[in-house]
Amino acid sequence: MAAAQRLSVVDEIFLRTHRGLGTPIALQGLWRTADRVDPELLRQVHAALRVGPLGRRVIRPSVPGARRGWRANTRAYRLEFTDGTIATRDLLEWADGQGANLDPEYGPGWRLSTADLDDGGSIVSLTCSHALADGRALVLAVDDALGGPSLTTSSVPAMRSPDTGSGMNSAPSTIGAMSTKSTGPDEKSDTDRPADEFAYPTRPGRSDAGGSMTMSRPASTSTTWEPNRSAARANASLGRGTRAAASDWSDARRQWSIVVRGTFRALRRGIPERPAQTASARGHRVSTRRRGSVAGRVGAASAPALSVVLQCPEADWESAAAARGGTANSLFIALIAKMLWASGFPGETIDASLPVDTRDEPRVDNDLAMTEITIGRTDTPAAIREKARIAYERRMSSPGGMPEELLQVMPDRWAYALSRGAGERDILCSNIGTLPDSLRTLGPHRCTGVAARAIHPGLTADLLPRTRLSGYLCRIADTYTLAVVSLDPAHIETSETLRTLANESATSVGIPITLW
Repeated sequence: MAAAQRLSVVDEIFLRTHRGLGTPIALQGLWRTADRVDPELLRQVHAALRVGPLGRRVIRPSVPGARRGWRANTRAYRLEFTDGTIATRDLLEWADGQGANLDPEYGPGWRLSTADLDDGGSIVSLTCSHALADGRALVLAVDDALGGPSLTTSSVPAMRSPDTGSGMNSAPSTIGAMSTKSTGPDEKSDTDRPADEFAYPTRPGRSDAGGSMTMSRPASTSTTWEPNRSAARANASLGRGTRAAASDWSDARRQWSIVVRGTFRALRRGIPERPAQTASARGHRVSTRRRGSVAGRVGAASAPALSVVLQCPEADWESAAAARGGTANSLFIALIAKMLWASGFPGETIDASLPVDTRDEPRVDNDLAMTEITIGRTDTPAAIREKARIAYERRMSSPGGMPEELLQVMPDRWAYALSRGAGERDILCSNIGTLPDSLRTLGPHRCTGVAARAIHPGLTADLLPRTRLSGYLCRIADTYTLAVVSLDPAHIETSETLRTLANESATSVGIPITLW
């Protein structure tokens, strides 16, 4: 496999969370529409996603030390329609439930689902494993499925085919070439193949390889939907990937060479010291022990994350930031910090982790680095702006200059022990940026709100991270949307508490908001 077909260190950190090694995390895009979304339209979007850049899974190497790779995979969970209607106030609780059983190695890594709301509109959710994509990548994948121009042929990851290791030549080239016949949870399409015909591993301890997943053969169904170009791009890139494929042996030699040389250089400078921890980090470790949690213990108490989504007109957000000498981004960071202090956080300072998009072109992968700043109680958006400007010029790195590839040549549990808590601080502030115009509508249906966030399916008390509040900011058209996720059940016990914190904190910095 070529380098683009291999998992990165970040990919593997997120992959390990599916094995209970780290806080479970999935990414989610949410669309609220003004009216009911046409089911046929969603089936076409689902078909496009299946042959797009999210349509891949992890395969293990045959040689110790070689990196895991990606294989093209068109198998997916079927599009899920929730029966009846759900109350608007319950839509985030419904959305939290869409992340179950995502696994990019032993099961499909993404799910598209929808529900009707009692306000006459719909909520549509696309949830995917963080191993497949980061926040910006999820946006790019959706834009591609909707026929947007974000991705080029070279941006689609090259992958082995599901069965032979050559090009996935059977993939349909347009949405219209896919069958759009609906099948219920207990029904079987006459075009479906038995599960044992798929080249797909069964996860250890599971008796089924796919549950209610289906895959239809191409059909000559005509639709009015704009043709999607994902499969054509995938075919071209798969062919190039096959011609340029490197063996596992070659990749293992490369990895071990990097690790040995990098470790030798690092050790010449002395044995790396354990990174110093701030008072807030030590406080989190003590509070975890007091709860009696032990990482990995069986039967740990459930600790579901709580969420709130708020919207603000762009002009008001920018005006509030300018009035305080900051930017839209520094005001965002200040708001999340203010919410944490308002919740009862005792520290005089808050450590914030800031993801940085490192793409040089649009790609659907985990193309990010992390940096950090420390915020004081008296820091204004102007002060935070300057701290963030300096922080964005540096990145968090492995201790003592040790090569990060070391994590890819050792057993998963050892790698988890060495990287546990990497990038975790008191708050996470992820600015996803401006979303493409293609996401403003779903076909003819106008979107009244679009949000992106992370969720934590199956989170238990023993896997609570240091991070207490996470914020995900995006802008679409003339609206900023902020999704806030609480991972601090000791101080924020209910969704209503989180909503109150968001409302009061936003008001204190002059931001008029509307809560979902």
